[in-house]
Amino acid sequence: MRTKRTFKISNKIIWLSSFFLGVLTSVPKIAEHHFVLYEAAVDTSVTFLFSVLIWYFNIWTLPAYSAKGAAVNGVSIKRLFKGLFFGLVLMFVLACIQQYLLSHLNFGPRMLMFEVRGILINLTFYMFIQLVYQSYLNQQVSIELDRTTTANLWAQYELLKQQVNPHFLFNSLNTLKYIVESGDKQAVNFILKLSDFYRYTLESRKLDLIRLSDEMDILDAYMYLLKARFENGIELSTNIDEQYYSTLVPPFTLQLLIENCIKHNIVSLDKPLHISIYSKDDYIIVENNVQLKRIAESSTGLGLENINQRYMHLLDKKIEIQVSEDTFTIMLPIIRENHHH
Repeated sequence: MRTKRTFKISNKIIWLSSFFLGVLTSVPKIAEHHFVLYEAAVDTSVTFLFSVLIWYFNIWTLPAYSAKGAAVNGVSIKRLFKGLFFGLVLMFVLACIQQYLLSHLNFGPRMLMFEVRGILINLTFYMFIQLVYQSYLNQQVSIELDRTTTANLWAQYELLKQQVNPHFLFNSLNTLKYIVESGDKQAVNFILKLSDFYRYTLESRKLDLIRLSDEMDILDAYMYLLKARFENGIELSTNIDEQYYSTLVPPFTLQLLIENCIKHNIVSLDKPLHISIYSKDDYIIVENNVQLKRIAESSTGLGLENINQRYMHLLDKKIEIQVSEDTFTIMLPIIRENHHH
């Protein structure tokens, strides 16, 4: 689980800079011939308190980090005017307090000076915070890009390992050996389908997405090889709306899902594994009956996570998994061309 990113400015910077501004405003009073320490201390305290509150107000009103919105963040006029209004009201309140503490002084002309001082401090802090915050956003976007790129490379690496699954090739060659030895006339077709499947593998391994129609061609070759091995122990039915055949899908997604079904379920003539692939509500759905093996095959658990990572990278959507006593369902979001950048 990733921790929530938060933008922070050191409290030490906030308090020291506010104290420095407070002292700076009292310098003209120190230069006066009739210097009064109490008046300088009150003036310094008012500016210090105003600066601290403006610091925290500007930080508090910053928008929360969002990976999608980071690129469009910039100077917000609305937030700037909100900060200026808050600063004017705050300075007015603090000036009234100062007037109460220094009632012997004439605050008529001083009030305007205080408000101008407040506006200048407010603008300075706002622009500084905006500059630092924009740098923070750029850094987060870079981190997010690196994370996404790493996740995609990991997904592609896992996919490549599964595409050239040595167990599948070994089983296919054993099936071919049996077909040839038994004199089955389907041996030539089996060899052609095996050749087609690995040709598709070589052609598609560098692509992020392919047409669903092409994916179904890959699946057709894959299912032919499985049927030669399991015969009527495995059944596949498809009912995909024609409009979805032109949409996109990460290559070998359906093949990996069917491989996952076989890995975890009994496949036999007595207990056939029924797999359905159909479309519904902008999803391609892969569903199978649950008949778990008594002794589960060793699994890394990365198959479904690999597919999920690819969809998150390409569409920013997760696949949906629904499990019941009788069925196991995977819902793949539809990817259209205008979604893919």
